[in-house]
Amino acid sequence: MDIEIIVGSDMHPQQVAEIAVEAERAGIRALWHSNFPSDWDPFVGLVPAAQATSRIKLGILAISPYEMHPIRMGSSLVSLNELSGGRAIVGIGGGGAVALAIGDSSGNANLDFKKMRIVRGVREAAEIVYRMATGEANRGYKGELFNVVRPFHLKHVEAPRAQIFTCSMGPQMLRMGSRIADGIQVGDVTPGRIGAVMDEIQSAQSTRKYPAEDFRVGNFWAWHIKKDYAASMFEARSQLFARAEVIPPNIGLDHLVHANVVSEEEAELIRDNFQNFLMAYIDGSGKIKGVSEDLVQRLIDEVSSAGDLDAIDREVERYREFAKAGLTDLALRVFNDPMDALKIIKERVMPHFT
Repeated sequence: MDIEIIVGSDMHPQQVAEIAVEAERAGIRALWHSNFPSDWDPFVGLVPAAQATSRIKLGILAISPYEMHPIRMGSSLVSLNELSGGRAIVGIGGGGAVALAIGDSSGNANLDFKKMRIVRGVREAAEIVYRMATGEANRGYKGELFNVVRPFHLKHVEAPRAQIFTCSMGPQMLRMGSRIADGIQVGDVTPGRIGAVMDEIQSAQSTRKYPAEDFRVGNFWAWHIKKDYAASMFEARSQLFARAEVIPPNIGLDHLVHANVVSEEEAELIRDNFQNFLMAYIDGSGKIKGVSEDLVQRLIDEVSSAGDLDAIDREVERYREFAKAGLTDLALRVFNDPMDALKIIKERVMPHFT
C-alpha cells in the first residue's frame, strides 16, 4: 500500500509546490489538491507543483460534473497532465463542497442524489473525460445527462494519458467506478468495513469496459497527529463535521452503530446536534455543544488519526489493516501546518509502507 497526501485548497500554489517537492522526496505516491468554492482553483493550484516535481502524481479531489461540465473538466485535466508530463489524476464525484454551494434549481441546500442521478452522471462525465484524455478524435458524446454535440479532438496530447478516478461510496457507485475508471477513491472508510467496500469493487472488475493495468483503490483519511496533544484534538474536533461516517443522513452512523462504536440513542443525538459539529469549525471554538466529550472522543478515535506522537504506532497498525484488505493507497488529509504533518509522516509512517 502506498501513502498519499491531500492538502487544502486555501494555500498559495507556490506553497503547494513546496509541499509537493518534499512529498516527492519522501516517496509519497500522489499529492491531491482539495476543491472548495472560496479557494484556489485546483487545476491552477497544481501547476507550480507540476513544474517543480518529476515523479509524484498530482490529483484533484474531487470535482463534480454538476459544477463543471465534463468537456471543460477534460480540457483542464489534459492541460495539467501535459504540464506534468503525464502525472495528473482527477477524482470525479457526484457531490462535493462546490456542488453543495451551488445547490439545485430550487435553491435547496441539500443535494438530492437520486434526483440528480449521480451514478449515471459521474459515469458519463468519466467517459467524456476519458475520451478527451486519449487525444483521439471523437464525433461527440450522447448521454442521458451530459452531451457534447460537436466533435472534439485534443491534438496537443503527447504525455501518457491522465488517470480518471471516481469518488464512490455507495454500492452502485463503487461497482460503476470499478467497471469504467482507472481507480476509485473512497472516504473515511474504517478498517471494519473496508472489506465490504473491496468486495463491491472486485465484484464488478470482470465487466470492465477496458482492461485495468494498475487499478487503484484509495481511501481519504484524516490525519491530525501533532507533537502537541491538545492541538491535535482541537483540530480533530473542528474537522469532525466533515467525516463521512458522521455526516447525516448518510449511512455512516449506521455503520458505527453496527460496530458498537455508538448506540442507537447516541447516533440519534449526533443527528440532532449535527449543526453543533459544524459550528465547532465555523466559530473556531472546537467545542461541540450538546454532545458529551466521551462520545466525541470515540468518534475521533474511530474515523481519524489523532493524538500526539505516541499514537503513531497504533495508527500504523490501523493502516496495515487497510493494506491487508486490499487498499492500494491511503490518502492522508493534512490540515493545519501541512509541512510539519508531512515531516512526521515521512519519518514515522513511510518506513512501514515503502
